[in-house]
Amino acid sequence: MIISQSRQFTPVNIFLVTVIGAILCLGAFFHLPQDLTPIVLEPAVSNLTGLEIGSNLSPAANVLVTLVLTLAQAFLLNSVINHFNFMGKPNFLTALLYMTLVSLFLPFLVLSPTLICNFITIWMVSKLFNIYKQPDVKGLMFDLGMIIALGSLIYFPFIVMLLLLWIALIIFRPFIWREWVTPVLGFTIIYFLIGVIYYWIDRFDEFIAIFSPFTNSFPTTLQVDIHDYFVGIPIGIAMIMFLFVLQDQYYRSVVQIRKSFQLLFFMLLLIVASFYLNEKITINHFLLCAPPLSIYLAFYFSHAKTKWLYETLYFIIILTILYFQFV
Repeated sequence: MIISQSRQFTPVNIFLVTVIGAILCLGAFFHLPQDLTPIVLEPAVSNLTGLEIGSNLSPAANVLVTLVLTLAQAFLLNSVINHFNFMGKPNFLTALLYMTLVSLFLPFLVLSPTLICNFITIWMVSKLFNIYKQPDVKGLMFDLGMIIALGSLIYFPFIVMLLLLWIALIIFRPFIWREWVTPVLGFTIIYFLIGVIYYWIDRFDEFIAIFSPFTNSFPTTLQVDIHDYFVGIPIGIAMIMFLFVLQDQYYRSVVQIRKSFQLLFFMLLLIVASFYLNEKITINHFLLCAPPLSIYLAFYFSHAKTKWLYETLYFIIILTILYFQFV
């Protein structure tokens, strides 16, 4: 079965994950959106460059490019998790679950700023997991501050991940004030350089307007199709099963893995909380949840012992996704 096969670290699973990813995006090919808009980066960049990503792509090409990008992200994240030995032994479950989560909703299956930003997310996570055993992380935290700034230039709500850097320091490190200051320096230098450019071309008012999302009123509605709630039910059940497995395995894991799970929890909280930075909230915002959630679910499917239960649960997840793609 799929889960049992993905528990093995074999090149065959590269093909398996690719096939599963392709199957799970079939609904997008059969319901190609005709009103696709190209990806416009945040005003800090778009006002200067006018860069649009995907403007010349047909709907079918858009979906195909999205599939290739998500596969690249899945294997990148999988290599990070295997490197830090999250699952006890190398496997392809993280890649499989990532491809599953990024196929949950049809809007996930086309190019979006959050899709591009997930490359930044995976890059950031790989560095955050590395701070536990480092004797000095000031340089690393400076780099992470710059990475957060770059992510916010693609998708502004990503700016809240700056708080995650301080949370990581609380979880992984004793208090050293220089380590708390360096992420802010790294973040600031990116925006300082952009601000200088805006000032140089006498458009500094536009630079100040970049930060206007902080004045947004708290959104009270979410544009979600009623069917999307049903798609999330099997994922919710899998997350409950993950909590039972985590309770059993938590103190058997090394300290670094325990602290990393705590960090991923706060990452999810910040992603959910940052939705108010969008003037109009859409389901695409929650694509940022895919990396931490796929790690959690991969941990459950790696350590679950009742084969018929976890295989059936994953089969139901796939069927639910495909069914509601074609409804």
